[in-house]
Amino acid sequence: MKSLKRGSNLITLMISLFIVGLCILLTKMILEAPFYVSHSSEADLGFVYDRNGEILFDGNAKPGDYPDGHFKDVGNLIGDTSGQMTNTLVSKNMEKLSNYSFLGGITKDGQAAIYTTLDHAANEQVYTSFGGKDGCAIAYNYSTGEILVCVSRPNVDPISGYEDVENLPDGSLLCKAFSKTVPGSTQKVATLLAADQAMGYDTLMSKSYDCQGVYRNNTDIDIICHQSYGHGTQSVPEAFANSCNPFFAQLVEDPDWSIGDIEKYYEKMWIAVNDNDEKEFTVDGIISDTASTKIDDKNEFDTQWGCIGQGYTMVSPCMMMMWESAIANGTGMATMPYLIDHVTNVSGRTVQTASAKTSEQLFSESSAQDIRDIMLQNGNNYSLGYTVGIKSGTAQVKEGREENALLTGFVDDEDFPIAFAVLVENGTSYESSYVAQTLLSAIDK
Repeated sequence: MKSLKRGSNLITLMISLFIVGLCILLTKMILEAPFYVSHSSEADLGFVYDRNGEILFDGNAKPGDYPDGHFKDVGNLIGDTSGQMTNTLVSKNMEKLSNYSFLGGITKDGQAAIYTTLDHAANEQVYTSFGGKDGCAIAYNYSTGEILVCVSRPNVDPISGYEDVENLPDGSLLCKAFSKTVPGSTQKVATLLAADQAMGYDTLMSKSYDCQGVYRNNTDIDIICHQSYGHGTQSVPEAFANSCNPFFAQLVEDPDWSIGDIEKYYEKMWIAVNDNDEKEFTVDGIISDTASTKIDDKNEFDTQWGCIGQGYTMVSPCMMMMWESAIANGTGMATMPYLIDHVTNVSGRTVQTASAKTSEQLFSESSAQDIRDIMLQNGNNYSLGYTVGIKSGTAQVKEGREENALLTGFVDDEDFPIAFAVLVENGTSYESSYVAQTLLSAIDK
């Protein structure tokens, strides 16, 4: 009897395991089938829309179906199914566009779709504002995280085709807003945040240094100012507005903080220091760089140059924009950006909806508010049509043969909470300001 009972229990256990395994297999097939179908030659994919219902991706589109250049401003952000662009919204979310269900199979008139936060009309205006220059611009609502504009030039229009990939201009197949670049003097925002936390606001604001056009640092190497005759004795807000390199070199050397302080507070801001592991995050699957630098000795040129935004320092425009959000909202925590507002499946049912999320603490709340005031004071020097906190930058690239113009900032308006970053390659401060002004007015329609 005991052996029969044991045998019966064993059979029951085996049947139970079989049923559990079958359920797991069926669940896996149901959940993963759309991914494999969407990547097959039989796939029927839905549309990607902007926030106003305008089409940004049509997998079945042919030349002539849309006006010339209709997708050129979002080509390397939204992407296509060619496999040539892998870090794009479509490539990272193709299964969400699959008009396939486990029971119904492929449905040619399915309603699978991604509805984005982008404003296509604003994107097109910003794209055009670059003129013949390359670069990128990104802007989002720092209360919600919705990316409203994300432009990267040069670009491609997927409908027109781009078979001759090897001869495309560099950067055509990637969105530069998510890739690291030399930040120039926009890095002084991060350096001031670190100094404010290390020294305290009162001590920091008591600092003043002299600039005579050239400053010989503690290791007898010259730090040159962009203004050859110098700025004279300056306070922190004045040097920030003047983007004075000699001032910031002396600030880095100041004995009221240490190299350990700089490293500590940089790391908290997602700046990888001295080959430490770099932090990555994703924007609806799109991989975004954060920032990195190398610093060793406060008295040496490379460390000072890095804290000024040159040398080994690299930051993505998306990261710049996120720092601005953490300053603008006064919390020291960045609003996490997103592109997908909601997703519908083959039957039209909403299966994914976005919500606002924040980062960990990047810097203290008090420092966010301190630097916010300094940036707003500097914003009075700009005519963008809004009350803004601003930092400009000029970045030497290609071994000093060219200079990029950067501008990062935020709008101080609870009804128009926009943070942004602009990069104009081989450009001028006028051009970066023009792109930023176009960007803000295009969003605020």
